[in-house]
Amino acid sequence: MEIKHVQEGQKGYFSMMDQDIEAGRITYTYAGETKIIIDHTDVNDEYRGQSIGKKIVLEIVDFARTNHIKILPLCPFAKSVFDKSPEIKDVLF
Repeated sequence: MEIKHVQEGQKGYFSMMDQDIEAGRITYTYAGETKIIIDHTDVNDEYRGQSIGKKIVLEIVDFARTNHIKILPLCPFAKSVFDKSPEIKDVLF
């Protein structure tokens, strides 16, 4: 599986792709230049239970670290990943 990042203006998403099938997606919106809001995380039913959602959250964390951006996880799933993972709280807004 590979992760694809698409950014269109102030919005973007990370997709976990299994060849031509989107296994999961996390969407975000910029709130200013140095903050992004995680809006939604979704995992295809066939891929649930494989930590796809968490892997995509960790990918957006890497993106935030690389680009010196803070994250506000409004998505309940993403927030739960942050709550359970103290090692990624450095990017929280």
